[in-house]
Amino acid sequence: MSRPTSPTFAALIQEFFGPYLLQQRSLSPRTVASYRDTFVLLLRYAEDALAVPAHEFKITDLSATFLAGFLDHLEVQRKNSARSRNVRLAAVRSFLKFAARRDTVHLGAIERALAVPMKRFDRKMVGFLPRDQMLAVIDVPTDTWIGQRDRLMLTLMFNTGARVSEIIAVRVSDVVLGPSSSVRLHGKGRKQRSLPLWKSTAQAVRHWLQMNPQLRADATLLPRHDGRPMTRANVAQRLALAVQAASARYPQLKTTRVSPHVIRHSTAMSLLQSGADPCEIALWLGHESPSTTHMYVEADLAMKERALARVKQPEVKQARYRPPKALLEFLRSL
Repeated sequence: MSRPTSPTFAALIQEFFGPYLLQQRSLSPRTVASYRDTFVLLLRYAEDALAVPAHEFKITDLSATFLAGFLDHLEVQRKNSARSRNVRLAAVRSFLKFAARRDTVHLGAIERALAVPMKRFDRKMVGFLPRDQMLAVIDVPTDTWIGQRDRLMLTLMFNTGARVSEIIAVRVSDVVLGPSSSVRLHGKGRKQRSLPLWKSTAQAVRHWLQMNPQLRADATLLPRHDGRPMTRANVAQRLALAVQAASARYPQLKTTRVSPHVIRHSTAMSLLQSGADPCEIALWLGHESPSTTHMYVEADLAMKERALARVKQPEVKQARYRPPKALLEFLRSL
């Protein structure tokens, strides 16, 4: 009776990234790219740690010990956060679960590698900008084409709480202007959601389209000068310049780290402070679960102060401290 054959690591990787991820699971290109980068880093680490070139790497080389060393390498040498480490581990785990169904010969080694745990980490409170500071960042005086585009971009980001990937993917056809204006966002996991626009935001979009009649329905709403979509780096750079200009009115912005995601947090906090339910905020932001929105409740000190004001404070008389006699005797003996 013939022994079962074991596929090579290279064959498993090719099948994993080919028919499995792209066709069977139909993952987004961003997820596939993240998985790809993980295995590029892993194979480069194997060349240094095991002196094994990528084309000779075997599934048995991906042991629990090797995987733990790779994760430590990400944190120590590459300065990755625990969150980033866990993202890389999730990609490797997805592959190992796939490999376990195709390589039963090495199932024991695969299961031991799957036992490497995710790392727990402290969750920092979310950073956000108060409404007046956020409006100052948006309302930077400008008369240039790029300045007008940046103002509309920041207005849309604050109005919708869109992720960077969502805002740079908005096309002209995604915006509906009328009595009830809205924008359609293409979110994570191919999920779409439509969000209403303030009248001022809708008016800004109309003005922008009048300035740029060449923008057709399938064109990017917020392009670069060459007509191509903006990148994450473009958005971060333009936001940094707006924050720098707004710091003349609000000096505290000079020491505040304001990323595009901070605008998303600022939108959520504005909704929360206006009385919106956390479930509504979760739908607005495109969260998988309303529990994700609880971090905004935790960060809102003003809401906690209002809650505390509704509770009657205890009337406790401060007791006078009386030192023990032994202490007095010690002091007299000095």
